[in-house]
Amino acid sequence: MTKKNAFVPLAVDVALPIGSYYLFKDGLGMSTLAALGWSSVVPAVRTGWSVVRERTVNGLAALILFVNVVGLLLALVAGDPRLMLVKESGVSSAVGIGVLVSVMLGKPAMTAAMKPWLVKGDAGREAAWGRLEGGCAAFGRFERVFSVVWGVVLLGECVVRIVGAYTLPVDTMVWLGTVIMIVAMVLGFVVSGALAAGPMAAMLEAELKCQGEGGAAGAPVAFGVAVAR
Repeated sequence: MTKKNAFVPLAVDVALPIGSYYLFKDGLGMSTLAALGWSSVVPAVRTGWSVVRERTVNGLAALILFVNVVGLLLALVAGDPRLMLVKESGVSSAVGIGVLVSVMLGKPAMTAAMKPWLVKGDAGREAAWGRLEGGCAAFGRFERVFSVVWGVVLLGECVVRIVGAYTLPVDTMVWLGTVIMIVAMVLGFVVSGALAAGPMAAMLEAELKCQGEGGAAGAPVAFGVAVAR
């Protein structure tokens, strides 16, 4: 899958719920609660279908589906459209907490999302990653920092969206919630790149150069010590 195609699902998940909300509310005259409910159907169906199609339990997909369904049911029972907006924050908070817990357990969850961008499908870079991950303490710290940044960003996004959901008009938060999400994503990419992904990319390049010049097997550890200093 190309990088361009990789953003298609994100575009659908963002544009479709917002567009359908205004279509149902302003175009078809539905109530705010009904419009929010129906605009959540497609994302929930897409998430569920991805789980069925892949025939594997995707933890993140299952989490998003669970939050969507439970949030919809709670909002319908409570009759509160703001609760529908808050349930979107539930995804960010749950994922953020999960990421931070994974760091505490020594298995940073966001490494799986970062590694393909740094390795780029190259066998040499994959091997260099393995050497650094197994023998360089500094490399491991950067892995943890990357996940910590994203965990904090996702939790921060959750707090901001919850405050907005109960202090701003619902119509405003429908589009502002997406803006908040985009800002959070940009912030996450910039900060995690500067504090972790960037240094890790430099370490990978140095490791590749070292091995290309006939470096010793212990080079990753020595390089890690140099970086730590």
